[in-house]
Amino acid sequence: MDASIAILAAEEQNPLVPAVYDIVWSIVALSIVGLVFWKFVIPKFRDVLERRTEEIEGGIKRAEELQAEAKHALEQYRAQLAESRAEAAKIREEARNQGQQIIDEMKVQAQTESERIVANGQTQLEAHRQHIVADLRTDLGRTAVDLAEKIIGDSVADDAKRAATVDRFLSELDAIGADSATGK
Repeated sequence: MDASIAILAAEEQNPLVPAVYDIVWSIVALSIVGLVFWKFVIPKFRDVLERRTEEIEGGIKRAEELQAEAKHALEQYRAQLAESRAEAAKIREEARNQGQQIIDEMKVQAQTESERIVANGQTQLEAHRQHIVADLRTDLGRTAVDLAEKIIGDSVADDAKRAATVDRFLSELDAIGADSATGK
């Protein structure tokens, strides 16, 4: 070992500094590796970075376009919704108006029907009243003739005389009824 120390001491070379040939060959190898990186690896790396940048920018643009489309679709939806609401309100209002119209028509029809029924009833009542009055007149005439026959003691057999007597009697009754109705 003494001999190796002596050799090293004789050369007086620093042990931390490599030999010149090592430095030269290291520079050559580093240059070749640097040239390969510069020629092949860095351009591919740049291409990958550029593609990623384009994809990211394209994604951002697509996202902005989709967001704009979504905003436009939302505005259309809101417009359609507002239009639908307005149309629904219009339909409801028309239905209310039609319902009110139907109710009014039904009221008019009911009133007309009621008036017709009342008029028909009054007509029937008047016809019935006239029939009763005619029956009463006939009965009253017979009773008057019978009474007259009993008072006179003679038969009033002539129909013409009987009719004239009954008519005169009824006329007098009508006159008395008219005078009492007017308050005389």
